[in-house]
Amino acid sequence: MTSAAGEKAVSQAGIRPILVIENDLSDPVGRLGEWLRKAGATLDVRSGAAEDEIPESLEGFAGLIVMGGWQNAYQDDKSPWLPRVRALLAEAVADGVPALGICLGGQLLAAATGGQIERAETPEYGAQLVAKRQAAADDALFASLPITPDVLQWHVDEITRLPAGAVLLASSPTCEVQAFRVGNRAWGLQFHIETEPATVARWASEDSDALAQYDVEGILSRSAAAHDDIAETWRPFAATFVGVVADPSLAAAPRSLPMAGPPATTAGPITDPAAIRAALAAELQAARGPHAH
Repeated sequence: MTSAAGEKAVSQAGIRPILVIENDLSDPVGRLGEWLRKAGATLDVRSGAAEDEIPESLEGFAGLIVMGGWQNAYQDDKSPWLPRVRALLAEAVADGVPALGICLGGQLLAAATGGQIERAETPEYGAQLVAKRQAAADDALFASLPITPDVLQWHVDEITRLPAGAVLLASSPTCEVQAFRVGNRAWGLQFHIETEPATVARWASEDSDALAQYDVEGILSRSAAAHDDIAETWRPFAATFVGVVADPSLAAAPRSLPMAGPPATTAGPITDPAAIRAALAAELQAARGPHAH
């Protein structure tokens, strides 16, 4: 957490920090925080789970990041700070403050702005690939990402209806809403980018009952092997977000029409990287139309 002396120095330099809210002691900002700091950001990290004070507004902050957690987006009875987090996310969208929600944080962003979150038919665990949608080509954060970036999945809930006007940026055959943008400068990710292999091993231990029918050893092995590739992709993404925080005009206005919600998908999960790339390349080609090359 930012010290009082650090906050004074930041204030004197005229640089406002990014507010980071952690919802679960098992999901710290981790190496995402390291990437953000190396890109020049100052972070003020608050943990709802540790009973830190969650600010009532974003006054004094240049951006907002909300991390993941075991909760669902509406579980206010067990996590009483969540209403304030949703209010901060709604404020960020309304005022154009750059914001990023990760897993639960992304679901909270959707819930705060009119979306809907429900139990997923197929939970996702471990290292997987997602695919950018056509709208990602014009997005400030997603435009430079590879078409099928590596990510770390760990969720049992999913966004089943995006807020009106939201832009769908990435999908997978199992979960339609993997990334989206609301307004000009608020992004939600269903997946994780901040983890270390030890973080994933801890989650597997905590969720041992839910994973009883899964190949946990395989999940952990593939996740550990994927972390370098995840870092290669998402470290520049973090730096780009810091750039938007420093100069919000870098984020273009959304260009997509409002959507009532993601289309239903009946496809089974695809975990083989080559199969995912082939399926999603075909989807992208179809989206571009018959004259695309």
